Amino acid sequence: MSRRPGIPSRRFGDTGGGLFSSSKSKPSPILSIALIIVGGLFLIAYVYKGSGGFVRLDSVTMVEGDYLCSREVQQAIPILRQAYGDRLHKVLHVGPDTCYVVSKLLKEDETEAWGLEPYEIEDADSNCKALIRRGSVRVADIKFPLPYKPKSFSLVIVSDTLDYLSPRYLNKTLPDLARVSADGIVIFTGFPSNKKKAKVADVSKFGRAAKRRSSSWWTRYFAQNNLEENEAASKKFVQASTKSSYVPKCQIFHLKSLH
Repeated sequence: MSRRPGIPSRRFGDTGGGLFSSSKSKPSPILSIALIIVGGLFLIAYVYKGSGGFVRLDSVTMVEGDYLCSREVQQAIPILRQAYGDRLHKVLHVGPDTCYVVSKLLKEDETEAWGLEPYEIEDADSNCKALIRRGSVRVADIKFPLPYKPKSFSLVIVSDTLDYLSPRYLNKTLPDLARVSADGIVIFTGFPSNKKKAKVADVSKFGRAAKRRSSSWWTRYFAQNNLEENEAASKKFVQASTKSSYVPKCQIFHLKSLH
């Protein structure tokens, strides 16, 4: 490689004012090389820290929010497969980071998957853009009727979405999710103990901060809206979780579809 005279590290000794240099002697080549290596290591460490480390594509989020339950869906897919079996063949995921969830579902044998983002997607990668072009992922305001016919999907999975809805809109959205599913709904929602101060990005996109509700609150709500627990699927999910030593970080509810 040819020498480039404009690089300062090559000219410390020439000017007499460089780092670790004096007017009487030039720095040794070994010292110059060592300084360059150390500087490079510092630069790599800085970039690594600023980017949050080198992580797998399916474990990161596309927005600033901490969408724990959407990441949980990706981890729970093998358990869902054991609980729902053939009913996991035509799935709709509703929630943030749906491109990653859909990509993971599509890797399952004989599984078709679609995604619904509750707000505009920012900084989408090439894979997400391809899913949008194909129509596999859509952006829609879930406070309004979903753009799907009744029983369009065998299973609907929703995560990190219902926590942001007030009861007024929840009363419309959840029954609509049940309407478009044929075999059930799986809800991933945060625990009340996960009370983390909402970031500005979360509030601005959803219009409100997430409200973590207790299991008893959800049970009463389901009963008031004639939404029945899918006891068979729930039991199989618990059994598969125990067998696989899977401990969910979110509350998971299994509901029957509306018929």
